[in-house]
Amino acid sequence: MPYVEGAGVALHYRSRGEGPAVLVVHGMASDAQAWEPALEQLAAGGLRAIALDRRGYGNSGVPQPYAATTVQEQAEDVAALLRAVGRGGAPALLVGDGFGALVVLELLVRLPDLAHGAVLVEPPLYAFVPAATPALADERTLLEQGLRDGGPAAAVRAWLAEAGVVVDEARAERAAAAAQGFFADYAGRASWSPSRRELRAIGVPVAVVTGPLSPQHVVAAADALAGLVPKARRVLDGDVVGAALRLAPLR
Repeated sequence: MPYVEGAGVALHYRSRGEGPAVLVVHGMASDAQAWEPALEQLAAGGLRAIALDRRGYGNSGVPQPYAATTVQEQAEDVAALLRAVGRGGAPALLVGDGFGALVVLELLVRLPDLAHGAVLVEPPLYAFVPAATPALADERTLLEQGLRDGGPAAAVRAWLAEAGVVVDEARAERAAAAAQGFFADYAGRASWSPSRRELRAIGVPVAVVTGPLSPQHVVAAADALAGLVPKARRVLDGDVVGAALRLAPLR
C-alpha cells in the first residue's frame, strides 16, 4: 500500500488511472475506500484519481494522544501528499467533502500554487450562517446521547444515520472503528474561520456542490461560500464526479 509521511504520521492513499491529478480529501466518518467508485469514474475520464486516508482514518496513522485536530494540520498532511505524488510540481484538482472541503479551502488560501481548481462538497462553513446554530446544537446533543448510550462507535453510527448518509455496513463499521478520528475532526471543525477577504482572493475555479437531500443549513453555507469566491459556481444535483470532470484540465 502506498504511503507518504505527514506531520509525524504515515498517510495512506489510493491511486487509480493516469493523467492530470485529482485528489480527494474525505469528510468525517469516511475514508479513501468510500471514494473508490468515484476514483474509478475519474480514472475512466483520463485522470489520475487519488484519495487520502486522513490521519486517524483507514490505513493512515494516528498520533497519540489524539483528541483534536485543526484544519491547518490536515492541510499540511494534504500538502505533503501533493508534493510527494506531484509530477513536476504541477497543481492538482482538489475535491474536498465536508470537513475535507475546509481543508481544501485552507490550501486555496494559504498554498494556492498546489491547486488549479477545486470541488467543495457540502462545505461546513457555518461561521457565515447564523441560522445553522440550532442544527449544530442538535448535532451535539445527538453525539452526547450516543456517547452515553453506547460509546464513541455508537455515536458515530448515530451521526451517520442522522446525517442521512447512505452507507453499507462495511463502511459503517470502518467509520465506527475510526471514532477517534471522527471526534478529533469534530473538535477541529471550528478551528478555521476564514475572512471574507481571504475567500474573495481565491483565484481558481471552484464548484460548490450540494444535493437534493442536503440539509438547509448546509445549503445556506454553500450558497454563502459561492457568493464570496469569485470563480465559484453552484452545483445542486450532488454530482461530484461530473463537477470534477468539468474542471479537470484537458487530457
